[in-house]
Amino acid sequence: MFNKEIIHKFNSTPTPFYYYDLEVLKQTLQLVKTESEKYNFIVHYALKANANNEILNVIKSFHIGADCVSGNEVKKAVECKFDSKDIVFAGVGKSDQEINYALDHSIFCFNCESLQEMEVINQLAFAKNKTANIALRINPNVNANTHKYITTGLEENKFGINVWELDAVAEALKTLPNLKLIGLHFHIGSQITDLSAFKSLCLKVNEIQHWFSSHHINIENINVGGGLGVDYHEPDTHRFADFKTYFQLFNDFLEILPGQKVHFELGRALVAQCGTLISRVLYVKKGMNTNFAILDAGMTELLRPALYQAYHKIENLSRLEIPNIKLHMQKYDVVGPICESADCFGKAVSLPETSRGDIIALRTAGAYGEVMSSAYNLRDKVKAIYSGD
Repeated sequence: MFNKEIIHKFNSTPTPFYYYDLEVLKQTLQLVKTESEKYNFIVHYALKANANNEILNVIKSFHIGADCVSGNEVKKAVECKFDSKDIVFAGVGKSDQEINYALDHSIFCFNCESLQEMEVINQLAFAKNKTANIALRINPNVNANTHKYITTGLEENKFGINVWELDAVAEALKTLPNLKLIGLHFHIGSQITDLSAFKSLCLKVNEIQHWFSSHHINIENINVGGGLGVDYHEPDTHRFADFKTYFQLFNDFLEILPGQKVHFELGRALVAQCGTLISRVLYVKKGMNTNFAILDAGMTELLRPALYQAYHKIENLSRLEIPNIKLHMQKYDVVGPICESADCFGKAVSLPETSRGDIIALRTAGAYGEVMSSAYNLRDKVKAIYSGD
């Protein structure tokens, strides 16, 4: 992915920074459009994965909608000129202020996660003499077989309306005249690589659809969320997620009723592989049992390893730049400068013998990298650069 020209540019650029390959992003988006449009599926981009303006502008140019989980994400989507009719607003804890902003901009749909939330949206919509489109986010109790912190579809999780609450919700809707039920929403988790979990979701959605049909409740839209995983271990070999199999699976197993539209909310799978965190080695510290490569980037720039014990491929780009040399490999704990023991990107990472000043790439950082960055330890926010800059 990185040629000599790019590595030379990295050498002359202050680190750390996020590097975004916009060509990889465009290729990913084109593949998503091609595979989803085979079945007339509608794709929304989950802004929580990456809300960088340049990234959003490219995504919008492919006529992909916006999936938001906060009022500020709705505001960002509006400011970046996503069409309001393509904006959906999910989230288990929407504030009155956030709901009012979304109502003022006549977004496509609120994905409601509780009966009380429905009552609040109805009240706020009534005050504005508006009718709010809603989808019920239903907890399907499907195991996504992913990390426990990014599983969202089990009854033990905080998200969604439980199936045993549907009777009460259906009755309540009769008393909430400023709500219009237009859909059902599901989301079972993130970084899902076992696609059988999505088949299980389809079968559960079919069951729930039958419940609504038996109660003569018409459902226009089915939103199956996102969660499709990417390959963090071999980002060059598997640059694109398996969108073909993913969309085909939903076409094969989801019972789509006449006139129904099917929506997806993909985040990580669209942007993860286009982004890399570029850092520089500050020090190489010899230890009793291990060596430490101490970088100028830390958990403030890429939180996932500290938060989820997540893996990111780590490469020494400076060693790749040296031609015709036999690389002597050593193992390093690759760590950052933050005053926390959790500030570690990887333990016993095999790298070419590494020196102060070497350029290090932490791959597949386009999702949940920049967007989760913080100023902890009063760190400066790092900039982003883009292919072609």
